Amino acid sequence: MNIAKNMEIIFVTVAVIAGATSFATAADAPAIMVRADSAVARVATVNADMPVVTVTAKRLTAAEKAAL
Repeated sequence: MNIAKNMEIIFVTVAVIAGATSFATAADAPAIMVRADSAVARVATVNADMPVVTVTAKRLTAAEKAAL
């Protein structure tokens, strides 16, 4: 049996088996519940103003670029 001729079948089979096992093991993981901290939520809403930085500059001419 020439393995190069059957490489597509081998790849698809391995992909199907890997997909099936990942779905089979994913169901066993317990759900994690995290309670929200209200103090963190209040701090986030108090500091709602985000600083904005604007950078302005003129373009270099060809002579200025050549001098660099």
